[in-house]
Amino acid sequence: MADIISLDDKLETSREKKASLRRRQKAVSVRRVVQCTNCSFKCEKCGTQIEPKTDAAEGRLKLPYQFCEACEDEYVDYIERLQGRGDADCYWHNDAWLDCWRKWIDYQGSLDRYVKSKEFIRLLQEFKQSSPET
Repeated sequence: MADIISLDDKLETSREKKASLRRRQKAVSVRRVVQCTNCSFKCEKCGTQIEPKTDAAEGRLKLPYQFCEACEDEYVDYIERLQGRGDADCYWHNDAWLDCWRKWIDYQGSLDRYVKSKEFIRLLQEFKQSSPET
């Protein structure tokens, strides 16, 4: 009789493992979105490490993204090209380049909508509730 395994104990152990796995999945999801998309020390386009810019940076345009100097120059040229201007010497800024920028901006918008979705906000709330206070 000592070799009989309790089915209740087995079910409980299985539930605990599944709950633990789900908590880890939630943590990874939150970390990826929050950590990877909101880092003020990297360029949002290329990922290069940068120094955070102050709002008082003179002569700089206020841009909706955190860019390194090279990506900032390209973004400004992208906007200018959409307005019919742009640097004509940058012949490589062709239709395919414009399409890359357009799709990257669309991706940023999708990511922003995801982070603001009621489901992601719920995930954040669940994650905060299940996290131990530090």
